[in-house]
This record gives sequence, C-alpha cells and structure tokens, in this order.
Amino acid sequence: MSKPRVIAIHLPQFYPFEENDEWWGKGFTEWRNVAKALPRFRGHYQPHIPNHLGFYDLRLKECRLEQEKLAKEYGIDGFCYYHYWFNGHLIMEKPVEAKLKDPDETLPFMFCWANENWHRNWDGDNNKTLIEQHYSREDDIQHFKYLLPYFKDDRYIKIDGKPVFAIYRTALIPDLEELVSFWKEMARKEGMDLYIIRFESMGSGKEYLTDSMDASVEFQPQNIRGFSDNLGVRIRQKLFSIRNRFSSACRAIIYDYEMFVNHMCSLPVTLDYKSYPCLFPCWDNASRRVGQGFMCFDKSSPSVFGRWFKYVYESFVPYSKEENFVFVNAWNEWAEGCHLEPDMKYGLGYLEEIKKVVESHG
Repeated sequence: MSKPRVIAIHLPQFYPFEENDEWWGKGFTEWRNVAKALPRFRGHYQPHIPNHLGFYDLRLKECRLEQEKLAKEYGIDGFCYYHYWFNGHLIMEKPVEAKLKDPDETLPFMFCWANENWHRNWDGDNNKTLIEQHYSREDDIQHFKYLLPYFKDDRYIKIDGKPVFAIYRTALIPDLEELVSFWKEMARKEGMDLYIIRFESMGSGKEYLTDSMDASVEFQPQNIRGFSDNLGVRIRQKLFSIRNRFSSACRAIIYDYEMFVNHMCSLPVTLDYKSYPCLFPCWDNASRRVGQGFMCFDKSSPSVFGRWFKYVYESFVPYSKEENFVFVNAWNEWAEGCHLEPDMKYGLGYLEEIKKVVESHG
C-alpha cells in the first residue's frame, strides 16, 4: 500500500479583484484584516504576520512558484484550491487559470467547490447577501464545461485516472444525487470518470453521502468529531465560562488546541466508510471577524500539531493504492489564523513537522 498523499487546502484570495473593490474598498485583500488584527485577551496570538513569503500577490507567477517550491520541499504533495462558481460568475479564479496555462507550475492540484452564499459578515452585517448560489441543469452543464480543461490536465490530482473534485457544502445542493450522476455521465462522454468527495463541514458524516459520491473529507475544525462525548462537554463548559468575560460585541469561543489534539489522537483515523482525515495546524478567525465574536484554538504550536500529524499519517490505512489522501486545512487561510505558510512567530515550524514525518517513512 502506498504512503499517504498530503494535500494542503489553498485559498487563492490574495490579490485585488473587482468584487472586493466594490464590497470592501479599492485594493482590498484579506492581508488588510490580517495586518491590523489586535489581541483580544491576555496571551492571544494576534496578528499573524507572514514571514518567508511576505504579503504576496497571487497574480504574480513568482509568488505562486515560491509557494509550490516551499510545499514540495516540506512534504506537501498537492494543493486543493477553493473554487468559486456562482452560476458562471467566477471569483478568485485568476491564480489557478494562470497555473493551467503555465507549465512551470508543476505541483499537483484539485478543486473544492465552495458552494455557499457570501454574506457581509466581516463588518457585522451578516444579513446582507453579497452573492448567491443557485442551481439548475443548465448551470451544471456550463460549470462542467469550465472545469473540463482542468480535469484533463496532467497535473490535476486523480485516483485511478479519475479527476478528484470536492464539494464544500453538499447539504445546500437540491437533488445532489442527480447532479453527481449527471456530471459523471458528462465525464464519461469525455472518456473519463469523476471521483467526487464531500467535505464534512457544518455537520457530520456518512449520512450525507449519496450512492454516486465516492468519499468524504473530515473537514477540520468545522466538523469536530468527538464533541458529543464527555471531553467535548468539558471543553464547552470551559468555553462558556470564558465567553462571559467578553462584551456581547466581542464574545469569543476559545478552545484548548492541545486538549483537542490529545482527544483526536485517541480516536480511530480510518473510519467505517471512505472518509479522508484532515488536520489543522492552528485556528483563529479574529482578524476576519472585526468587532465581532470569533473562534480560536488557543496555544497551538508546531510540536503539538506534529504529534497529531504523526498519529494520523502513521495510523491512516489508505482505501486503495491511490485513495490515500491526508488533508491539511490550510496552506494559507491567514485571516482564519490557519496556515502552514511561515509566520513571524513559528517560522517554518509547522512545515518542518510535516517534513520530518514524511521523510521518516521514505
């Protein structure tokens, strides 16, 4: 059996584009929120400032190549790019469209369709919808046609020749089974099949898999396995007592990262259905939730993450030679304090933990 393939989830957000200019002001990227974040409680690690790659612009080939170089050097086998398609309206597409045309960008990649509405929640106006997702058969056709050149690309991640495509929120799709079956039928007409997986986010597991869907990803930390047991209750009790220290405008939910990792390392990695494991190195979305409540996992560190990664990497039993993914959320979710990319506090620490485990297994 082959060793796991480590796939880092990638946010292609960090460059100016028209929608951000309209919604948040000329030249906006999430670097603006990342840089101006402040600690909100004693010992709170904010802001997260990038180190080796700096405040990059993903329109630049040099930046994308530096990301790939770093990923390859430290044991990342591919990127899973978030893909934003709103009935033909594309957002954050330029970095991956440029990659498709550039043979120098060789790191394998796949897509996760982030199929949820966007709301104006960064400044507290959660009720204002910025852009909506609608579903129709005609849109399914146009969407597949857009994706097809990527699926045919040699760098696109495949399982037994099948391009792997993830869907972030399957519960939002009416007639999901019909969509998946229809896309697979379209793929067969192109001489291929598809391998479609769902992210277990905002809910759990097995019951959301349709007959045509191939597998799932235990997306972390939005779907935290084990929070219904006694450990989860104890963590929640601790959190609610902490929350009372904050004003209603800045209420927070704070988790103990090491306690959570200890718990995850006591659970089986390989489940009774095809579910790929997922880890996160750190998490704190305070910079994205300006003037609002936020969620963070306090006191994360490379050493604790490394222990979790080692446990998952060594415990996971691939379902076949190529069904061998271990996902990490995320490569560069800077505004969620969730990144493998080096920062000023830990440098290359999180990446070094991955490299150490991967290299020890040949």
